[in-house]
Amino acid sequence: MTTDSVQQDMFTVLHGQPAPVVTRWTYTASDPFAISLAVATRSDRWIEWLVARDLVIDSISGPVGEGDIRMTPQEVQGYDIVEIEIRSADGRAVLEVDRDLLRHFIEATIDIVALGDELNRLDLDEEIAKITRSRAE
Repeated sequence: MTTDSVQQDMFTVLHGQPAPVVTRWTYTASDPFAISLAVATRSDRWIEWLVARDLVIDSISGPVGEGDIRMTPQEVQGYDIVEIEIRSADGRAVLEVDRDLLRHFIEATIDIVALGDELNRLDLDEEIAKITRSRAE
C-alpha cells in the first residue's frame, strides 16, 4: 500500500459460527469519507460494503448506525469487541471484530487524512466527471 491508503485484514467472528472469517478493511485518501469492509466467503470471493469513516470511528465509543449497518462496542466473554450488524433484503449478518484492532486501523486512516480534512482531499471535479460518465452509459 502507498501512503495514501491503508489495508488491514482482521479475523472476525460471524455470530453463531465456530470458525472466524477474514475481513479486509481498506481506506484510501481518494475516497476520504468511506471505509471498505470486505468479508471473505468460503468460495474465495469478497463481499464488500462501503461504510462511512465517521460511523466506524464513533463505533469505538458507543452504538451507531440507523440503516443497513449498525455498530456497537461490547464486552463478550471478556473480549473487547465491536459488533457489526449488516442488514439487507436477503437477511442479516452479525460480525464481531476486536476493538483494539479496529482502533489501530482507524488511527492509520487518520494518519492518512486528518479528521476534518476530508473535503480538502476530495477531487470534486473528478467526482462530478464520474457521475456524468456513469449517467451517459
